[in-house]
Amino acid sequence: MWPALPPLRALIEPAETLLIAAAGGLIFTLLGFPAGLVSGSVLAVTAAALFGRPVKVPVGLARVCYVIVGILLGAVVTPQTLKGFTTYPASVAILMVASVVMIVVTMTYLRVVHHWDPLSALMGASPGSMIQVIALSSELGADLRAIAIVQTMRVLLLTIGIPGGLALFGLVAPAIPVARGPAGLSSLPEMLIVIAVSVVAGIVMARIRFPGGLLFGAMAGSAILHGTGFAQAVLPWWIGSAAVVVLGAVVGSRFANTSPRLIVSYLGAAFGSFAVSLSVATVFALIAAHFFPFPTANVVVAFSPGAQDTMMVLALALHLDPVYVGAHHVARFLVVTFTVAIAARRIVKK
Repeated sequence: MWPALPPLRALIEPAETLLIAAAGGLIFTLLGFPAGLVSGSVLAVTAAALFGRPVKVPVGLARVCYVIVGILLGAVVTPQTLKGFTTYPASVAILMVASVVMIVVTMTYLRVVHHWDPLSALMGASPGSMIQVIALSSELGADLRAIAIVQTMRVLLLTIGIPGGLALFGLVAPAIPVARGPAGLSSLPEMLIVIAVSVVAGIVMARIRFPGGLLFGAMAGSAILHGTGFAQAVLPWWIGSAAVVVLGAVVGSRFANTSPRLIVSYLGAAFGSFAVSLSVATVFALIAAHFFPFPTANVVVAFSPGAQDTMMVLALALHLDPVYVGAHHVARFLVVTFTVAIAARRIVKK
């Protein structure tokens, strides 16, 4: 017997979502907006969701795109950038302190200004690790709806605001996809090796439940091959551009089935906590930029309190150093994971 075909609606909704994302990304790119593909796709799909459209991105497609972006991020690594990794520890240490301060200050803001309960305030203040925060909130009985909106709004504001903010201060040029190595048929065997190693590494990281495991694992596999000089081949730019648009749609689709009225009711907490956490991040980013010779754009994205995978997509779109940005977001994930988990358990016991 022939396999059953999926319902027509199951195909139309993702297709509509991807078309909306592609249109938004294309418009932002034509307007010269930095990282226009990701920012435009996020904003377009978010707007569609708030207007009631059934935005949806297939999980399988999103996973493939995470791997693709990871491969592309790893492809910009060179033996020289790997040697520079030894200069990061002090900057990473500053970030770890910043993460703890950010949690404490933002939690205090939500408690004092918006009168959130301690557990919900802690979860809403977490800079990243959104999957863990949602899981803990559900398990421990925090206000899941408020936390999800505040966390998602922060990611949305960062994704749209960072490229524009960097451009405003002349720190980045409009992002244009650029191939950094051979992508023709002559490099096909080498490219297949890169893909195979990256896919395996991504699956392993995902299996051990590392957040953004597919992206970070694929990036690690690709970075090792390119950083050691074993491989130089990269995926064609149009594949990377398509993957960025899809992942932008993933971010925007988080607002599916969310009414504008509900979002408005939490806008004060969302914008206020975002401003507080961003202010703390800015102070520590300025300290790092003052004492270390890292490009300002790299420091800004590395210290931004956004989701690891989304910030890495931005790093790709803005052509930043993925080793520097990735190292900081991995460190922040570890600090936030343990800090939030331990603090949440103590709050519940009280």
